[in-house]
Amino acid sequence: MDLALLRTFVTVHRAGSFTRAAALLGLSQPAVTSQIRALERQLGRPLFLRYARGVTPTTIGDELAHKVAPHLDALTEITEAGLDRDSVTRTLHLAGPPEFLAERALPALTPLIAQGLSIRTAFGSAEELLTGLSSGHHDLTVTTARPRGGLLTATPLCDEEHVLIAAPRWASQLGGPAVLQAGGARVLDPVPLVEVHESLPLISRYWSAVFDAKPAASAAVIAADLRAVLSCVMAGAGIAVLPRYLCAGALDSGEVVALLDPPVPPLRTYFLAVRNGTLGLPHISRAHEWLLRAAIAW
Repeated sequence: MDLALLRTFVTVHRAGSFTRAAALLGLSQPAVTSQIRALERQLGRPLFLRYARGVTPTTIGDELAHKVAPHLDALTEITEAGLDRDSVTRTLHLAGPPEFLAERALPALTPLIAQGLSIRTAFGSAEELLTGLSSGHHDLTVTTARPRGGLLTATPLCDEEHVLIAAPRWASQLGGPAVLQAGGARVLDPVPLVEVHESLPLISRYWSAVFDAKPAASAAVIAADLRAVLSCVMAGAGIAVLPRYLCAGALDSGEVVALLDPPVPPLRTYFLAVRNGTLGLPHISRAHEWLLRAAIAW
């Protein structure tokens, strides 16, 4: 049986679409369709059910994918390992939130640069980054959304604690944690909010988890980068909810104050997502392993 046909089959099985598989393989959609039909003729059984928005494997297709995919991945690892030794450098296309890549992921990967790794980064929303990963534009994606479907695999990377912060003068005016605990979210209603998006994703999650309430007002400042949010809060623009890793330095220096210390702080999980089969590529595998190892200390 032709290994090229099996490789195309496994890619379609993982992608759930002839169009997406064609993009990942660098082939035209008609070529992918033709290869799947040729494989189905060889087997004498249908491998996929065709629908307007993609394909679903038959039980025969699922059985075949289960049997052949690990072996194809192993062959890819063997061949790519040889290419990796012969090449001067390999490029890792890493995507994720800009603050997390800047503060954590990129510094963690720096030792691999001395081993010949080059890195290119991309930023965007979780949906955009997972779509780019599925389409082959990225090799690894750090995301706060666990991907669905069979094309991508996500491994929990770390949890981030969210902290409600303000400049010292705002903390003084609010009267301290005891006042806030007694009065709840309504104590914060007069204070301007600083956020990354109009939907108030961080503040809404914190209000719901800690106060069992919704924010009463829209944001006074929207800054699309969490580091800009922190700068605004340090300057006294208002209050914000930020990951502790990002504001730890400002908390230690006293430039901002944590307004509350809830017994169960709100957490958000980061995932490290990869396309199935690509961990057979040594430069992706090394970066994946390196990030998971570094995340133990995060």
